[in-house]
Amino acid sequence: MSMAQSVIHISEEEAAKDFATLLVRVRGGAEVVIEQGAQPVAVLKPIAARPGRLLSESIALAKKHAEEMGYEPTLEPDFAADMEEIIKSRKPREISSSE
Repeated sequence: MSMAQSVIHISEEEAAKDFATLLVRVRGGAEVVIEQGAQPVAVLKPIAARPGRLLSESIALAKKHAEEMGYEPTLEPDFAADMEEIIKSRKPREISSSE
């Protein structure tokens, strides 16, 4: 069983002694069941990552919304300039196969 699929059972006392290490294990994909005696008290598990929306998807949604509304939204000039600067300064993100 890999760490990403492991379930760790640990007492409250053990969890309190080394909580930082438990969080490292959770970040690695493990689920931790904290128990008092034989009774589960809490479960620590990684939250499911929600994929973000691509800029192209956001633009397509904005265009569709504008068509439905019958007019183009107007950005506040300073906000529009800030967004333009952010878009121009973006660099491609490197994604490794291990993520």
